[in-house]
Amino acid sequence: MPYITKSRLQVDTTLAQFIHNEVLPNTGIDTDAFWRGFETILADFTPRNKTLLDTRDALQAKIDSYHCENQHDSYTEYKTFLQSIGYLVPEPDEFSISTANVDPELATMAGPQLVVPINNARYALNAANARWGSLYDALYGTDVLADDNGAEKTAQYNPVRGQAVIKQARNYLNDIAPLSSGSHLDAVAYTLSNNGLSITLADGQTTILKHPEQCIAFQGDISAPTAILIQHNGLHIELQIDDNHPIGSVDPANIKDILVESALSTIMDCEDSVAAVDAEDKTLVYQNWLGLMQGSLSFQMTKNGQSITRQMNADRQYTSFTGQTVTLKGRSLMFVRNVGHLMTNDAILFDGEPIFEGIMDGVITSLIALHDLQRNSQFVNSQTGSIYIVKPKMHGPDEVEFSDDLFNAIEDLLSLDRHTIKIGIMDEERRTSINLKACIARAQHRVVFINTGFLDRTGDEIHTSMQKGVFAPKAELKQRPWISAYETANVVTGLRTGMSGKAQIGKGMWPIPDQMANMMEAKVGHPQSGANTAWVPSPTAATLHALHYHQVDVYAVQATLAHSDFDGVDTILDIPLLEADRTLTPEAIQLELDNNIQGILGYVVRWVHQGIGCSKVPDINNVGLMEDRATLRISAQHIANWLTHGVVNITQIDETLARMAKLVDEQNANDQEYIPMYPNYNNAIGYQAARDLIVLGTTQPSGYTEPLLHERRREMKASLK
Repeated sequence: MPYITKSRLQVDTTLAQFIHNEVLPNTGIDTDAFWRGFETILADFTPRNKTLLDTRDALQAKIDSYHCENQHDSYTEYKTFLQSIGYLVPEPDEFSISTANVDPELATMAGPQLVVPINNARYALNAANARWGSLYDALYGTDVLADDNGAEKTAQYNPVRGQAVIKQARNYLNDIAPLSSGSHLDAVAYTLSNNGLSITLADGQTTILKHPEQCIAFQGDISAPTAILIQHNGLHIELQIDDNHPIGSVDPANIKDILVESALSTIMDCEDSVAAVDAEDKTLVYQNWLGLMQGSLSFQMTKNGQSITRQMNADRQYTSFTGQTVTLKGRSLMFVRNVGHLMTNDAILFDGEPIFEGIMDGVITSLIALHDLQRNSQFVNSQTGSIYIVKPKMHGPDEVEFSDDLFNAIEDLLSLDRHTIKIGIMDEERRTSINLKACIARAQHRVVFINTGFLDRTGDEIHTSMQKGVFAPKAELKQRPWISAYETANVVTGLRTGMSGKAQIGKGMWPIPDQMANMMEAKVGHPQSGANTAWVPSPTAATLHALHYHQVDVYAVQATLAHSDFDGVDTILDIPLLEADRTLTPEAIQLELDNNIQGILGYVVRWVHQGIGCSKVPDINNVGLMEDRATLRISAQHIANWLTHGVVNITQIDETLARMAKLVDEQNANDQEYIPMYPNYNNAIGYQAARDLIVLGTTQPSGYTEPLLHERRREMKASLK
């Protein structure tokens, strides 16, 4: 790999040229000064990063030994032990975060959040543009609308289904913007005047909104509007009127569609959903982030035989009833999720060694974000002049403090005001969950987000208590008391530390993108819990989930929880083991093994062979599930736990791997890029990676999958050259 030497640094030539030619111009940052400053940051923070990782290993070794030697300890003894080794720290005094210059999408608005792999330009653009979505399309194309009474989805447009869509959408209107009398189902005209909106019903009566102030603006002429803007719970919907449109022409009120303000924010992910293992991959990641910050990212695609260029949406313009221009963001507010503290990457060497990737991400993604702060784009991401970085997989307060100090140093390097860089704390590791208040305290001047991550959190739960005993079957883990306590404590702790009105309190992903009806039943629980955002797997899901934030006033819910002092620690530390008096049947064990191994292989073979970090992977029943490294971590650690305690054996694992590999190959038979595993398992690098993740699971740092995946993906890339 060719490198350019910068004092103690060696920088991959492709990355160095990208930074010099594309990133640094128009930032006001001198090239030599940038590399000198980067070198200083590495000199200061590399030893600290190594120490933090050593602490992780030392604590895990102590916990492993404790469980091996104290199989019949009491909970009180266990908790005292965790306190004695510094795993559970004293709770800090009361405080309230002081984060300033936070955009309203995070501070005062409640709505869905997308997470997408930033190395895929099409996905990134779709997510950025998912701020607004068609309610008609979301209803017509998903199972939210039943396929009965002639309303099934067909190859051609089904007018019966279309009418069912309109009826359902009007019912949502009745919830969002109720009339003073009558129903939107009977509306035949929406008319504007200087006095606001009036609605004519089928019986000739005229009515108004129950809360007339909800109608705030319009597009077109007031006497013949093309769009009417309505506000509710801080969100907006737009009634689009067009009597020449195929839908609008047959609608009694000439409504062609209802646009819903949907994904308020998006996490452009450099981490779990991305397979980026070397300088080539990282440069692509940074190029796409630069395109988003400069507003230049585009994607060429073919649709219905025509070439289409997809690019970032402009803001939406309206006219108020006083004649003023009303501008609403046309794009989601973008976070960038950096890599955690564990991995290194040889895109840059420091004193001849690969640098910590999290430090590299922090410096380079912040440098790129200067283009937004300095308005080197026709679009604006942060109106308040902030950079938003999600920091994943941090274990406890010291690791949060490390990130806070790192961001201080990056701000100094880039001549930014203190706390310009905001931090999102992923509450997805056990040592963070039970010390969450202390974690927030260490970043209280810049924290803008806490979010539960059930998947990684479960993986860490298994790895941390690996030696304690046999864990319950995987599907049962989320039914145990610890997970409910974890989710509740996250919200309560966020509110206790003053996040309401200042920051996001978030919940995790809906993993089944083809089951939107079930999502609508289940995911309303997130705003009902007091969380003002939750993750969704697609723009369509964002449009549908946005309806939940109209149904639930999140900030009213938060007000009812404001004085709760629940920390949940005692319940969170209740390890979800298999009941001592319960014996699993051989059939149940094999079924669990089949499910886990099929999922592992289905994800890993795409990651290693094709470099796909996140995708909809069919499970053993051919139900498509959104998979990333967090789901992989659970499955691999779960089998490793059962192998450790003799529930399964290596012969059984190998037999299941071979059998499931054939199934996964069959499930991917229509993918022309797919590289099958059967019959040459020993030469199938993805297959070997999957096996390693299981049989070497107990020795992987915190049970993470990245080290083995990166090693095997690099091996695969080398074999393809």
